[in-house]
Amino acid sequence: MPLSEESLKNELLHAAHLDAKQRGELAELAFMRKAATLGFAVAKPWGDSDRYDVVVRSGKVFSRVQIKSVWSHATERHHYRVGTKTGGYHPYTADQIDFLVAYIFAKDIWYVFPVSVVEHRVVLCVRPGSLRSRLEQYREAWKLMRTGDPEFAELTV
Repeated sequence: MPLSEESLKNELLHAAHLDAKQRGELAELAFMRKAATLGFAVAKPWGDSDRYDVVVRSGKVFSRVQIKSVWSHATERHHYRVGTKTGGYHPYTADQIDFLVAYIFAKDIWYVFPVSVVEHRVVLCVRPGSLRSRLEQYREAWKLMRTGDPEFAELTV
């Protein structure tokens, strides 16, 4: 369930005072809460040497998830730019992650991208609500992480 408008405003005011690393950590916490409320088991690996931030389990399937967040978009743009590269400026690969999940702070929405969508790109541009955007199909596409789990096969969350 999305945050109320007032709760979102309060969170955004607080997050505005955080640096990019702190906002990234906040997005990871928000992801873990969201995934857990949707019925996923969530684990945070010790340390930060792996390319993924968390592991989610749905049934017997484990997925490595890299979480990115976007604070806002430039005033001259109508889209949000989601970075899809590692710290070394190389796009993530299927050897490193299974999903890249992007959180758009200003809209309190999530995009769930399979690695096949991001592995040869360094940025994705998302336009929430756009009927013409090919990436809009990944908005709140949590069902993609339920692959192979018959218990959740019928869910469309």
